[in-house]
Formats: sequence, C-alpha cells, structure tokens
Amino acid sequence: MVPLLGQSLAELQQWALSHDQPSYRGRQIYDWIYHKGVRNLGAVSVLPQDWRNAIQHYPVGRSHVAHQSISVDGTIKFLLRLADGALVETVGIPSPDRLSVCVSSQVGCPMGCDFCATGKSGWQRNLLTHEIVDQVLTVQEVFQRRVSHVVFMGMGEPLLNQDHVLGAIRCFHRDLGISQRRITVSTVGIPKQIQRWAAHDLAVTLAVSLHAPNQALRCRLIPSAKHYPLAELVADCRQYVEMTGRRVSFEYILLGGLNDLPEHAQELAEQVRGFQSHVNVIPYNPIQEASYQRPNPERVRQFVQHLRALRVAVSVRQTRGLDQDAACGQLRRRLQD
Repeated sequence: MVPLLGQSLAELQQWALSHDQPSYRGRQIYDWIYHKGVRNLGAVSVLPQDWRNAIQHYPVGRSHVAHQSISVDGTIKFLLRLADGALVETVGIPSPDRLSVCVSSQVGCPMGCDFCATGKSGWQRNLLTHEIVDQVLTVQEVFQRRVSHVVFMGMGEPLLNQDHVLGAIRCFHRDLGISQRRITVSTVGIPKQIQRWAAHDLAVTLAVSLHAPNQALRCRLIPSAKHYPLAELVADCRQYVEMTGRRVSFEYILLGGLNDLPEHAQELAEQVRGFQSHVNVIPYNPIQEASYQRPNPERVRQFVQHLRALRVAVSVRQTRGLDQDAACGQLRRRLQD
C-alpha cells in the first residue's frame, strides 16, 4: 500500500472517494496528516468509527524516532527508523527567527567523500518522498514550531534521487507552506545532472560542494571527482545560472593546513568569479573516521578576508550541533558509539 504522506489534497480526496466516502473525508485526513501530524488513521477522531476501524491499517508513512540527541545550542539530531528498518539521521536547527531542518535524501551515501562520516558508511537505498517529508514533520512535532527552511545537506546525494527529492520539495511548498526560496539542495556534482535539475525550473537554491580549488586536491577529497573534472563542473554551474537566472552557492569545507592557504583562496576565486555565485565557507567538523584538522578561527578569518579582497561573495556557516555530532559531515546511519 502506498503511504498517504506526500499525497496532495486532490489525491487524498480521490482516495476517500475510492473508499466510498465523500471527498471532504479526504480533506479531513489531509488536515490531520499535514497540520496535526497524525501517525495512524485510527487516531483521526473526526472520521466515522466504523471507517476508522476499516482503514487504520493503511500506512500514513511516518517513521519512528529511535534516538535523539540535544546539543547545548538547542540543535536536535534525530535517528529515524523507517518502515523497512533502515536508519537515517535528520537535524532540527532552531534560531529565534526560523526553524531549519537538514534532511537526508538517501540511506547512507555512495559518494565516499573522505572527510564525511556518511560517506564512510556506504549507501543502502534512496529515500522515498514520504520518508523525506516525514523528517520535517518529525522536527515540527518535537519543536512545536513550524519549519521555515529546509536544506538537503543530510545523508545522501540529492541529484541521484531527483524524482523523490522533487516530490518532497513540491509537498513542502504545496502542503506545508514552505517557500521554495527557503529550500536548498546540495550536490557534490553528478555529470549531466545539474542541467537536468535546472530544467525543473524551481526557485530553490542549488549548493555545489566544491571543497577544493583545483582538480588534484578535489580528487583526493572526493573520489567521484575523477569522473567529473572541476573545469566541467564549474562550466555546468555557469550554464545553470544562464538557464535559471539564479546564483549558485559553492560549499567549501575548510581543512586546516590542506585547503585553507592564501594560494587556495586565489585559485578558488579564479574558479567562481564571472557569474552569479557565492562561497559558503564551512570550518571542518571532526569525525572519528578521518584525521583532518579544524582550522583555528584566525585562519578562517584570513581565508575569508582573502576571498573578499578578490571580490568573491563569501560567508562562514555557523557551526551548530557540534557537541552531538549533528554538524555538517557528521551524520551516520547508526547510533554513535
């Protein structure tokens, strides 16, 4: 049976009609799924008792929270168990003016980036639309606040699961009222997929994980880079800007002593100048499986200063959830030992 989560109002109304119920029963189910976070149709108290009993076995599509870790800064990392027993992590990131969710798009990740905990665990499968949407509803339920921003920066490579990622984005916008402009999709870069993504004509932000200013260093950090040369990736990003009119955000994890020198800033500037772009510098978040070093604040400041002097739009991502391994690059599909 297809889970109801992820379906539109019209689809749920049609589902009610297919069960010999008036269409407004579909609206009631829609309201309870998206606005009240119901996990079982038997709990939808506005439905007739006999029909509730008959449909309570239909899956809504919600996961089970296997574990949650609360950071000193209020960030909460959730380990979610899916219907088939697979485990994924998602992160709720509160601020005074927003509640953001870092969602996963796959169980594990096939890209194998050397500095990333998710990549070290391998890949199991793509997430389905309802499994992505469920992550946002779970965060809303725990924080008792409406989610305003979604970033596809959790486990997985979103452009390898475009159909379900697209379905989730449409559901976020259509059913949860989240503006597409407040949704970011991050990719390490997959050949021919950036143009395919551009053709969907979405208002979401595309974030490309660059992490190195030259091909040799990028291949050292990102195994897939040998199949997608940096020059081709940047050219595809330029074409994306031409196709969509939207700027590209480049993510750059700063690794102490490896890619954070002035000459690296110079190389990076040469790559990203000349079209609408922005560099998001991310100080490395340590993981047990790698020996890279987090640069000190002064080195981060100097790197950013070099980029600004070279007329590159740049910002530094605030680290959240570091004490609970909930920061960028630290997500796993298991309970941390």
